[in-house]
Amino acid sequence: MTTPPSATTRPSLPHLLRATAFAIGALLLLVTVGVVLHQPLLIPPLAASAALVHGAPGLPLAQPRNLVGGHLMSAVIGFATLAVAGSSAWAAAVAAGLALGAMMLTHLSHSPAAATAVIVVLQAPPPVPFLPLLALGACLLVAIGLLPGRIAGHPVRYPVSW
Repeated sequence: MTTPPSATTRPSLPHLLRATAFAIGALLLLVTVGVVLHQPLLIPPLAASAALVHGAPGLPLAQPRNLVGGHLMSAVIGFATLAVAGSSAWAAAVAAGLALGAMMLTHLSHSPAAATAVIVVLQAPPPVPFLPLLALGACLLVAIGLLPGRIAGHPVRYPVSW
């Protein structure tokens, strides 16, 4: 009897350390910008996005178009759901499902972005400054994602596609 191959291979230690360091750096940058602007910029969906960009930069879900577009589309869907159904766990679940469907329809799939719709419905932030800050945070993650392949010898040059 043979052992089936692993679904994923273990990353090399340098790759693991590089991905970890750049993800921490990206998230600390979000915190720093948030402190300077006196607005929270580090939200859980963006942390998950950083994990994709630095841990799996070759995946379609991690590409800039999907990351930025998915978060913004999900936020708009969250605000629309909030306006129609109010703030509740039920409405948040509907918003996440609608966000998933819209991302699939527009080829902007980015799984962490479904949580952005949930946050909008449950926390009901004002659209301004939330939407511009979300766009800024997503763009900063993309910008930091460009660095490992250019200065640190990452095996996958991010982005694979725009």
